[in-house]
Amino acid sequence: MTTPESGRSADESEAPGVPDGPPDDGHRPSSGRWMDVVAVMSFTALGFWVTARMWLNPADGIRDNQTDMAQFQWMMAHGARVVTEFAFPFSSDRMNVPESVNLMANTSVLSVSLPMTPVTLLFGTRASFLLFLTLGMIATATAWYFVLSRVLVGSRGPAWLGAAFCAYAPAMVSHANAHPNIVSQFVVPLIVWRTVRLAEPGRWLRNGVLLALVIVWQAFLNLEILLMTAIGLGVVVVVLAVARPDLRRRARPFLAGLGVAAAIALALLAYPLYVQFFGPGAYNGLSWLIRGYSTDLASFFTYARESVGGEALSAARLVKNPTEENAFFGWPLVILVAAVVWWLRRNPVVIALAGLGLIFAVLSLGREIRFDGRGTGIPGPWAALEDLPVLHSVVPTRWSLAITPIVGLLLAYGAERVRQVAARHPDRRTQIRFGTATVLAMALVPVLPTPLPTKRLEPTPEFVTSGAWRPYLAGGRSLVTLPLPDTEYAEPLRWSAQTRLQMPIARGYFLGPDTRPGRDRVALFTAPPRPTSTFFGAIRRTGEVPQITARDRQEAVEDLRYWRAGAVVLGPHEQAEALRTGMTALTGVEPTYTGGVWLWDVRPLVGE
Repeated sequence: MTTPESGRSADESEAPGVPDGPPDDGHRPSSGRWMDVVAVMSFTALGFWVTARMWLNPADGIRDNQTDMAQFQWMMAHGARVVTEFAFPFSSDRMNVPESVNLMANTSVLSVSLPMTPVTLLFGTRASFLLFLTLGMIATATAWYFVLSRVLVGSRGPAWLGAAFCAYAPAMVSHANAHPNIVSQFVVPLIVWRTVRLAEPGRWLRNGVLLALVIVWQAFLNLEILLMTAIGLGVVVVVLAVARPDLRRRARPFLAGLGVAAAIALALLAYPLYVQFFGPGAYNGLSWLIRGYSTDLASFFTYARESVGGEALSAARLVKNPTEENAFFGWPLVILVAAVVWWLRRNPVVIALAGLGLIFAVLSLGREIRFDGRGTGIPGPWAALEDLPVLHSVVPTRWSLAITPIVGLLLAYGAERVRQVAARHPDRRTQIRFGTATVLAMALVPVLPTPLPTKRLEPTPEFVTSGAWRPYLAGGRSLVTLPLPDTEYAEPLRWSAQTRLQMPIARGYFLGPDTRPGRDRVALFTAPPRPTSTFFGAIRRTGEVPQITARDRQEAVEDLRYWRAGAVVLGPHEQAEALRTGMTALTGVEPTYTGGVWLWDVRPLVGE
C-alpha cells in the first residue's frame, strides 16, 4: 500500500527520523515562527514555575537536597577558578586536603561552569547554580522542540507536547532537586539530530565532526546520560536498518560519519577519561549499597510527590530519596503510552522506542525486583550485569530516567498521527481534537509539575565572608570544620565556593576511592574515615560526647597534622554544644567566638 502524498509505503511514511526535506505542518512561515516563540515562552514559564520559590526567596535553597546544591555551587566556583586562575580542570586540591578530588570521576559540569564564569564572579555561586538549573530545563525543552518539529516529527503542536514532557516530566522535576547536570539534557536532542544527519550522502566528514563535538559537550555535562543516549540510539538505528531497506542504502555515509565522530571524540576525551579511570582519586565502581538503588515496580503506576496528583507519603515508600523518582508516570499515562505503541505498531521507530523503554525499565529494577516497598525475591537481569566495567558505576534506578524522553517522543508521534487523521477527515476534526485533548488531559494533568520545595539556608558566617580565615591557612594549610563535611553535611563546600575556592577544606562531599585494606578502591561519598572524623560523626548523630582517652587525643593531633589544619571552626549546627565540648576536650585548646563561628587555633598544636 502506498500513500498518495509520497508514493512510499505506509510503513515508510510513518517512520520519522530520516526526512527527505523540510517539514510541512500546514502553517505559513510567519505563523510558524510565532508558534516557535510561543513554545519557547511556555517552556520558559514552566522552568521558572518549577524553581519559583528559589527566585522569590534569595536566602532559600533546595529543601530536599542541600548537600548536592552545595556540591554544585562548589563545582561552579571550580569552573570560574579554571578560567580566572588557569587551574587544572580535571581535579582539585581545594577540597579533601592533603589529597585531591578527581573531578572527572565526579560531576564537574565543566561544559556549563566554564561559560558561566561571568555569572559566578558577578552574582555568586547560588545565582549561577539557580540559573544553571532553570535554564537547563528550558534549554532541554527548547532543543527537543526544534529537533522534533524540524527533524523527527515535522509538526509544531506534537513537537511541543513531546518536548514539554521530555523536560518537565516527573523524573526531571525530581532531579531538579539539585541535579542540574541531569535535568540539563539539551545536548541529547542535538546528538540525535546529528546522528540522523550522518545518513546524508556526501557530507560524512562534516557530519562526523559535528556529532563528535556534541558528544564531547555532553561528556563534560554528564557521562551517565551520554551512555544511555548512545545505547538508545544504537538500538533504534539497528531496528531501522533491519526494517527500512531504503535506509540500508545510506549505510556507507552513515558508517563513515560515525567513524569520524568516534575517532575525534575519543581523541578529545582520551586524556580526561584517563584521569577519570586511572588518575589520582579514581575509584573502582560504586559501593554495593548504592548499586542497590533500584526502581520499585509499583512506582511506574504512582504519581511523584512534586506532581499535581502526587502525595509525599506514597512516593516516599517507593524511593530512597526525593531526587530519584525516576519512573513515576501513573496508570493513565502508562495506558496511554501502551495504546499509542499498539496504534503505531507498524512504525519501526515506535517499536524500537517501545522495546528500548522496556529494556531500560527492566534494567532499572536492579538485582532484586521490588514491589510496593518490599523485595519479591525475584532476581532482576541487572544482577548479571552490575559488576561489568563501566556498568558498576551506574545506579540502576537511573535507567528508568531514560524512559522519560522515550515517552515524550511516543507522545509526539501519537499526536502527529492524530493530526494526520484529523486532516484526512475534516468533517470529524472537532470530535477528534476534543477526544484527543480529553485523553491527554486525563493522562498528563496529574503529572504536571509543582514548584520545588525550598528551605532557608544558614547565612555564611562572617568569619568566611570577611576573609578572617586567611592568616590561619597561610602556608598551604586547610580549614577543618565541625562536623567534617560528608553526604549529610556539606555546608563547608558552600563556604569554600563563596571564597572562590581560596579557602581549602579538609575532607568533603565527593566520590573518591575507599583506600582501606580489602575495600578494592570502591567509591565512597567522602574521604575514607579517620578516627577524628568518626568521633565527630558520632557526636553529630547522637548529640553525646563519647568518653575520650589519651589515644583519642593523640589520634586527633595526628589527624590535624594530616589535614594540615590551620584552624578548626564550628558554625551554626543543631549539635553545636556537644561538638564544641568534644573538640575542646579532645585538643585541650579553648575556642574563641568570632565572626559567627567557634574558632580553635590549632597551629601551635600541630606545629608551624
